[in-house]
Amino acid sequence: MLLRPATPAVRIALLAVSAVVAFGLAFFSIRNALAVQQAETGTRAGLQTAVRLEPGDFNNWYLLGRYWQYSLDEANPSLAIANLRRALSLNPRAADVWLDLAAVYEYQGDISAARDAFLQARKAYPISAAISWQYGNFLLRQDQVDAAFAEIRRATYIEPKRSAEAFSRCWRINPDANAVVDAVIPPDRDAYLVVMRELAFSNEVSAALGVWQRLLAIHPRMNPSDIIFFTDLLIQRHRVDEARRIWDQAARLSQITLNDPPNSVLWDGGFESNVSGGGFAWAFPVASTGVQSAFDTRQKHSGKQSLRLFFDGRHNTSYDGVCNNLYVQPGTTYRFSAWLRAQALTTDEGVRFRLQSWSDRGASSYVDSQDTRGTQPWTSMEMSWTPGDDVRQARVCILRIASRGMNPHIQGTIWVDDVAVVPVGKSQP
Repeated sequence: MLLRPATPAVRIALLAVSAVVAFGLAFFSIRNALAVQQAETGTRAGLQTAVRLEPGDFNNWYLLGRYWQYSLDEANPSLAIANLRRALSLNPRAADVWLDLAAVYEYQGDISAARDAFLQARKAYPISAAISWQYGNFLLRQDQVDAAFAEIRRATYIEPKRSAEAFSRCWRINPDANAVVDAVIPPDRDAYLVVMRELAFSNEVSAALGVWQRLLAIHPRMNPSDIIFFTDLLIQRHRVDEARRIWDQAARLSQITLNDPPNSVLWDGGFESNVSGGGFAWAFPVASTGVQSAFDTRQKHSGKQSLRLFFDGRHNTSYDGVCNNLYVQPGTTYRFSAWLRAQALTTDEGVRFRLQSWSDRGASSYVDSQDTRGTQPWTSMEMSWTPGDDVRQARVCILRIASRGMNPHIQGTIWVDDVAVVPVGKSQP
């Protein structure tokens, strides 16, 4: 039901009140818009205009305080404190304002006031990783190590992605890596991995191995590619037994299923895992003139795919790029085997395998298989191989040696699958 004013005077009064309300709303809206526009300029004049137009908006005082705090030309800590405190009088739970106020107090040397401001910020936003992080770093600067570590721990447990920086900073204070991990790093897969990377690149291999044991204890979902950086480092240090142990542990935590023969020391001989780039996975060259490598799901001896190498016929290609690392037992005889298929591979120097080994003294040696050329269906290649009595580290590579004959250019396609290196017994004296 519509109510109609009884007299013209009442109608006039209502119209007048409506006009006043509309004018007031328009006035305040325009003033607020002007204040926002002035604040967005970021200049001293603009921010001062904004607080004059909207003195009840804490954000304008906050921005003006930050101007006096961080201005390169006319920084004024006293004015910064005054304006930040004005903002807090309007909004005492503004955690960001408390943090900036703490920074100004610390700059002024008022450590007690800075600490109180940090505590007020944490009270306003108790689950903020950023606040705990900044407060923890403040405590580090005051040499309050235990309290600092506790705050940094709060930050990393809320945001594990801070673990790398947290470990790096705290490790500079306490050289005991394990103690630092206990103090500030959460039991998180990615957090442990970034700490391992930091330790590995700092040549702290033993400490990194300790973190790896912590990682295993939480039974995370892993992929061997996650620890290529670490296994490569161990292989470079000739600690290939530890590298292979860690690799196998990571593989067991993954969902990768392989068709490798029992006891084969070559991981993923069937090219099934889609893991590559180092460790005990196949490594592929970035680029090689005249040859293209790819996985082929249409041609394979078993499993879901094979490795295909295509040579364009315009180059005398020297190719030594597809390799995998091995951990072998000294003085043991192995049977190397592989399945190959070739299509019109025209050359006088085909594709072959090379088994290269390094002794504990650093000496290296290698043996090559026969090369494959022409056209052939899937065919098995086998040979016996015995590394030396002090050999634990080896590598198998697929290569093509540059030809010196009458037909140097190589053209055609070869597929490789089901490569294996299986121990068959100790070598005879």
